Amino acid sequence: MAEIFEVSQINEYLRQRFEADEFLGSLLIRGELSNYKIYPSGHHYFTLKDSQSAIRCVMFKGSAMRLRFRPETGMKVIAGGRIAVFPRDGAYQLYCTSLTPEGVGDLHVAFEQLKLKLQAEGLFARERKQALPRFPHRIAIITSSAGAALHDMLRILRKRYPLTEVKLLGVRVQGAEAPAEIAGAIRYANRWELADLIITGRGGGSMEDLWAFNDERVARAIADSHIPVISAVGHEPDVTISDFVADLRAATPSNAAELAVPDQTELRQHLAAQRAMLLTLMTRRLKQERQRVAQLTGARALRDPKNYIDDRRMQLDYTQRRLIAALQRLVAQQRERFVRLTSKLDAMSPLKVLSRGYSMTFDAQGHVVRSVRTLSCGDRITVRLADGRASAEVREIQEDAT
Repeated sequence: MAEIFEVSQINEYLRQRFEADEFLGSLLIRGELSNYKIYPSGHHYFTLKDSQSAIRCVMFKGSAMRLRFRPETGMKVIAGGRIAVFPRDGAYQLYCTSLTPEGVGDLHVAFEQLKLKLQAEGLFARERKQALPRFPHRIAIITSSAGAALHDMLRILRKRYPLTEVKLLGVRVQGAEAPAEIAGAIRYANRWELADLIITGRGGGSMEDLWAFNDERVARAIADSHIPVISAVGHEPDVTISDFVADLRAATPSNAAELAVPDQTELRQHLAAQRAMLLTLMTRRLKQERQRVAQLTGARALRDPKNYIDDRRMQLDYTQRRLIAALQRLVAQQRERFVRLTSKLDAMSPLKVLSRGYSMTFDAQGHVVRSVRTLSCGDRITVRLADGRASAEVREIQEDAT
């Protein structure tokens, strides 16, 4: 009779056989990510598929923390790890320990992903950029205290503009601890107002060497800085996320020092030119004032003040006579106008009409009687003549035929 096994026995047997197979113990598999999920535990679960098949995969938190890009569904990758059976389900899966984008490095993918993310948030926008102070009093340099980049910047700053005070905030610029130190130094400089300009960066190197300046923590610290920041990372071809976020990107640390301060030689030349221009203007003004003084010296008022006063008195008399004559003309014109208006008013006066034999009739209420139709026999009326009034009673009313 055939032996009967439990399900768990079979799954355990298969697990042992899979683990004993050296081929399955270390594999690199090319495929497309599908149904990629990250659980609260920090473990990543996904499916790796090609045009014909699929395999379930899991990447535990410890391995996932080493990822330098964000895996997404649809991404072509090369997954490394071992294939084993999960006894509880009896299903085999890839226990992934590494994940690399196919065709490009994971650093490049991480760079592009962070770049797109921060750009969408507006951290690269031109309107966010702050203007650099023209004559900075204090500059905070955030870089390695042992790097050649620091010595180059100090040398150039001393040569170009020795009036600037330089404060060094030494940090690591490479390695896992570097991003936190750089971001912390930027925030420290802002909190205590250590400078009115910040330069952060390092000398050249590989993409891995410069990676601290592609870290999101550093980018956000630069974006949050109310002190203007110059990013000076690597050489001319090197571009980092910090360059996009900073208020100004310098091609090299040495270039950053040149951009940060004016050149004292150029300033001296400018001041000399301004001094020469000022002297020219002052000489011209003095010449004009001397000519004016010479003209005033020959003036009659200065040579003989009494004659000048006599001239002013005569001018005052002449002006007074002109004002009196003008006033007299104005009074005569107004008097003539008054006479004309009086004559017109007199001609239009009702009393003038009455003096020619006419009269005006008023009813008992004092209203002018304009028609016999408004009167009745027995009404009391008042007749106004040129030299007085007479009261009367209406005895008869006759209306003219029309």
